[in-house]
Amino acid sequence: MEGNYYMIHDYLIFIGVFAIFFLLTVSIYLFSQNSRFRQKNTRLTETNKIIEQKLNEVQLEHIGTKLNPHLFKNILNSVQSHAYQTYMSLDKLANVLDYILYESNNKFVSPKEELNFALSLIEINKIKINPLFDFRIKSRINKSDTVYEEKVFAPLISVDLIENAFKHTDFLAQDSFISIHLELENGIFTMKVSNKASLKNVLAKENSGFGSQSLDQRLKMIYNNHYQLEKSSKNGIFTAELKINLGEFYDKMRYS
Repeated sequence: MEGNYYMIHDYLIFIGVFAIFFLLTVSIYLFSQNSRFRQKNTRLTETNKIIEQKLNEVQLEHIGTKLNPHLFKNILNSVQSHAYQTYMSLDKLANVLDYILYESNNKFVSPKEELNFALSLIEINKIKINPLFDFRIKSRINKSDTVYEEKVFAPLISVDLIENAFKHTDFLAQDSFISIHLELENGIFTMKVSNKASLKNVLAKENSGFGSQSLDQRLKMIYNNHYQLEKSSKNGIFTAELKINLGEFYDKMRYS
């Protein structure tokens, strides 16, 4: 009996030591993971502070107006709320900010530069929507086009159409969608944006007009008769289609 007692006693001691070792190991692991998470969170917070400081320095002049800074504030908020896409989104946002801070001061940029900016802006806005949302984007860019890398494109022309689509879409409606088509062929740039808006936005648009008047004025002043901007509204679906004959405009610039 005494031998059995010592065996049970030794067994219990072994179990106790093993349990302590196991709990200690798990605690060290959890502490390590928690430290790594806090370090990543600190880095992310510092990065966001730096970007927010940059945003406060952004000043972009349009025709008597300034680019709405809330656009980029909303983008930053969206980035912060989607941690799994944070690093990719911050990289896209950095590209967008660099373009606004440096390239937008130029009178003209190349279609290549403006299209890269537009695609980055679209990707950033996409993180705000549900992955199951009906979002369609089609891009047909002829990179061998003669004007693809020529300085013939007024910077930030694409902002208004993209921003309006994401701003006025009812993302909760079952039949809601956003469609964006970008094309460059034979010197002609085409951008067509369609979206299904909520009833509230439909009424607001009927009272205030569709889109930004500054975009119309800017296009008219720069491209004169080398562009077409058509806007329509039917059954709550808004469509804006912009066409710019960059080839003709480029020839005019060269010969003048």
